[in-house]
Amino acid sequence: MSQSEEKIYHVVYGPHVTEKAVSGSETNIYVFKVAVGASKREIKNAVEALFEVKVADVRTVNVKGKAKSFGKRLGKRKDWKKSYVRLAEGSTLNVEAEA
Repeated sequence: MSQSEEKIYHVVYGPHVTEKAVSGSETNIYVFKVAVGASKREIKNAVEALFEVKVADVRTVNVKGKAKSFGKRLGKRKDWKKSYVRLAEGSTLNVEAEA
């Protein structure tokens, strides 16, 4: 495995499966959890390489971690990033949630 192939696996972590995300798959939009430092170009290249599809558009959202209390201590969950990937016409993905 070359260094560029290895980097692909550090860009896209996996699908983000929610009701909203699954309803978007009808319009050829899929949602992925991605690395916080990943650019739109890196996300596009990684999705095209991993799933062998043509990507038309990538939109990203930085999600702030929630403030949580653990007993008497205050804490915060990690910030993370998700991307909305729109595939080109004729391309589809089979992303299913595990039960």
